[in-house]
Amino acid sequence: MSFTPQHYEEMSQRLTQVKQEIGQFIVGQQEAVDFTLYSVLADGHALLEGLPGLGKTMLIRTISDVLDLSFSRIQFTPDLMPSDITGTSMIERTDDGKQTFSFRQGPIFSQMVLADEINRATPKTQSALLEAMGEKTVTVLGDTKQMARPFFVLATQNPIEMEGTYPLPEAQMDRFLCKIHVNYPTKEELKEIIMRTTGAKIIQLQKIMNADELIIAQQMVKEVLIADDMLDYAIDLTSATHPNQDATEDVKQYVQYGSGPRGLQSLIRLAKARALIAGRYHVSIADIKAVATPALRHRMLLNYEGEAEGKTADSILESLLQTIKQGQTS
Repeated sequence: MSFTPQHYEEMSQRLTQVKQEIGQFIVGQQEAVDFTLYSVLADGHALLEGLPGLGKTMLIRTISDVLDLSFSRIQFTPDLMPSDITGTSMIERTDDGKQTFSFRQGPIFSQMVLADEINRATPKTQSALLEAMGEKTVTVLGDTKQMARPFFVLATQNPIEMEGTYPLPEAQMDRFLCKIHVNYPTKEELKEIIMRTTGAKIIQLQKIMNADELIIAQQMVKEVLIADDMLDYAIDLTSATHPNQDATEDVKQYVQYGSGPRGLQSLIRLAKARALIAGRYHVSIADIKAVATPALRHRMLLNYEGEAEGKTADSILESLLQTIKQGQTS
């Protein structure tokens, strides 16, 4: 299907309606709403990090309602087993007395899967999500099963320094298109939250889009254009996260590993999704700068000196965004 500028304008209006409907229930958290939608439009997975009680789970459930997607929630705990996620084959007796294997689907077989408090489960269980996230398939006893379309894993986690949590393996962290920080609400937002949640008024969410329309929007994201100079800028920015001889002093001193090619892919996909929501069919420099930190922050590993000095990936990326200029050669 060939998309015209009018198609992009109409889809932008539709997605604006989606954001407005989400705002009927979710107070504030505009960055979290935006980047969760960018991830969904870019056909990727998102990781939301924040303290308990900030509305991470409610945000994801609200988005699934507004987009009319099938939803399942997996509460990660230390005793959760991989089969609790993927499902298992069971022996059942047929009417004629014979025994046969029957597969019982786990909660991973939904269009939108909430992996709640993902870092409370052991690494073995966390890795059960890896195939589904990367290949959109699940293999049980040698039998490979396809996931639903569209398919997203939106995971929440508590800050890693909290007791009873396990760091996600680097390979699984890299599968997330972006890592979103969910911030504490302002006084005005807290007041509005209390008014909405403790009053008698019940908010009924409308379904603005459906799965078929979302798949069309995802195709439109793929066809958003990116000029060579924009792509070169994104490459320069991603390459600058590596502590090589051309790196900035901060990166050389404090970074152990930088982002790989998947980080660059995520940067471009998120920038294209942002352009679509704005009604544009080309990526701008503002798109790339706006999505750079959530796309790359979880792909940078600081060294011991960086951690000891209290440096963060966010602060280093902010410095890179001010240092790397458009048109700079790689």
